[in-house]
Amino acid sequence: MVDRRRMVRNYTDAPVDPAIVDRLLANALHAPSAGFSQGWAFLLLDTRDDVKRFWKSTEANEGLPDSWLSGMHRAPVIVVPLSCKQVYLDRYADPDKGWTDKDETRWPVPYWDIDTGMAALLILQTATDEGLGACFFGVPREKWDAFRAEFGIPEQYTPIGAITIGHRAPDKPSPSLKRGRKPVAEVVHRSHWRSSPG
Repeated sequence: MVDRRRMVRNYTDAPVDPAIVDRLLANALHAPSAGFSQGWAFLLLDTRDDVKRFWKSTEANEGLPDSWLSGMHRAPVIVVPLSCKQVYLDRYADPDKGWTDKDETRWPVPYWDIDTGMAALLILQTATDEGLGACFFGVPREKWDAFRAEFGIPEQYTPIGAITIGHRAPDKPSPSLKRGRKPVAEVVHRSHWRSSPG
């Protein structure tokens, strides 16, 4: 399954079985989260009108979509993973953790975003397992307010991205793939950091 996963940017108009969508979301809940905080939420958009509302509220460019977005617009399902920092700050102020000051600087990295990203990856992997296509992509920061307003999203929830899901249609592989996947030996440093050859 891992070897088959790739970003799919072109979809047919065929609907996705709601039971599969439920499985995608249920599997996302098995992602790890610091302190079992589970400071995530998922906005499910699975009607034609809701999907259109998503694109209207988030697209940076006005007018007709370009060739990349045209295929994405056909996806019948969009899931927006949202992270909530406050859930983590509150959880780690609980007696078993004891960071009662809720100081964000105690966190070496933003686990609220990382954990939500892991949940998003489980959605992508489950889609592959179900024979579907999926693509994770960013929501422009300047569109967050419009997106939140359109769907009633509380301000403390951050859209870490969005995932289109649907049945694959023929599409062109991303030109970025020409770069090739880095070999394990180039990115794994055993026992001590070493410079990459060349």
